[in-house]
Amino acid sequence: MILTQNYLVNTKRLHNHLLYSRLSINSDLMSTDLFIEANMDNHHSNKIKWQPLAIRMRPRKLSEMVGQPHILGEKALLPRLIKADQFGSIMLYGPPGCGKTTLAEVIANETHTHFVRINAVASNVAELRNVLQMAKYQSNKRTLLFIDEIHRFNKSQQDLLLPDVEEGHIRLIGATTHNPGFYIIPPLLSRSHLFRLEPISSNTMVDVLQNALSDTERGLGTSRCKAENTVLESLAHLSDGDLRRALNSLETLVMSLPIKSTLTHEAVALFAKERQIRYDSEDEHYNTISAFIKSIRGCDPDAALYWLAKMLEGGEDPRFIARRLVILASEDIGLADPRALPLATATFQACEYIGMPECAINLSHATVFLATAPKSNSAYMGLIAAQKAIRSEERQSVPPWLKDSHTKLNKSLGAGKDYKYSHDYPEAITGQEYMLKPKQFYTPKPIGAELAIQERIKKWKELKESLRKCD
Repeated sequence: MILTQNYLVNTKRLHNHLLYSRLSINSDLMSTDLFIEANMDNHHSNKIKWQPLAIRMRPRKLSEMVGQPHILGEKALLPRLIKADQFGSIMLYGPPGCGKTTLAEVIANETHTHFVRINAVASNVAELRNVLQMAKYQSNKRTLLFIDEIHRFNKSQQDLLLPDVEEGHIRLIGATTHNPGFYIIPPLLSRSHLFRLEPISSNTMVDVLQNALSDTERGLGTSRCKAENTVLESLAHLSDGDLRRALNSLETLVMSLPIKSTLTHEAVALFAKERQIRYDSEDEHYNTISAFIKSIRGCDPDAALYWLAKMLEGGEDPRFIARRLVILASEDIGLADPRALPLATATFQACEYIGMPECAINLSHATVFLATAPKSNSAYMGLIAAQKAIRSEERQSVPPWLKDSHTKLNKSLGAGKDYKYSHDYPEAITGQEYMLKPKQFYTPKPIGAELAIQERIKKWKELKESLRKCD
């Protein structure tokens, strides 16, 4: 009897629960039907609100694009191709935040094409095949396939794009921060028009930042924050030509201030303490070390120290810098100051033994010494001249009097016969020749310590000539 009563009570509770659930669901559906339009508007509004400032402020048409006058100016080729809708595949190459993705979206909007965007970091062959397959059957609109970070695709993935690019099933726009010559396969590169984008100038950045501060629809206008141009210039300089970084930095700074505030130099300076400079392992790596070496070669210690500081702040391996200094010591200074090579070698050893951050002191020591040392590449150029003679002229045999004569057989064959021992003669000059057909490869320069070498060689030549006449 008790079991029966418990059963009935539980059944009634279950019935009431289901009834309440149906009523709740119907109520939710009714609410959705009544307010769906308002909710969609709120969702759209929230989505925009949640996006970073750099995304919200992106240009939507070609006339809103900023910077890149060399490819987007009045007489430039690309705007004409876009307006006429007569372009094929494009490769956009440039540093972060210069507008590659924005330009791709603007091109799609201006040409009213079907825009498909994938990121090579997260994509795979299966997704790429699906996109290409759908593009073949897209009859009403051409497909513009934008591949961000295209350098991340391996050779087989890039090969997969070739047939559809060749047949015109897709218009490809690839964006990369890496040198396309190293990362994009030649067949794909040859089928694309390459446009190099430059870092955004500070003046352009200031205009964009001021516009973002006043824009109430997409920007920071509702915060009613003000900033002088000089303050925004400081923020632009910190961004290294990266407009995305500048906009997002501005948003961070403004959001940290009360409403109706003024952005100050002090706030930017405090923010700059956390700054990280842009320094990648390819273009920045090679371009900066090139500027560093050429500054030392050009006797400019200030420029050399600047590029050294940039490399060290960017995380460059100090041993790489030191190795280049060892090369430079012989290539560009040589005998003009014989102390250069031992100092550069000691600097490399110091980097090995000490490491960062202290070995930066050793690098600066060597950098200033080498930059202010007299320069001569005569020893290096002498080697190049000798190598050219070896490769292009008839090879000379070793003269019999210079051949090794340690064995009886060699002696019996005449090796070493008539050799004159240099130390038996004044100043070690014998008048004897050391090539069958003498040639001059080393020409000392009248610079630094090499001036004394030049005078010494001249004196030896005169002494050798007088000894020949005596013979």
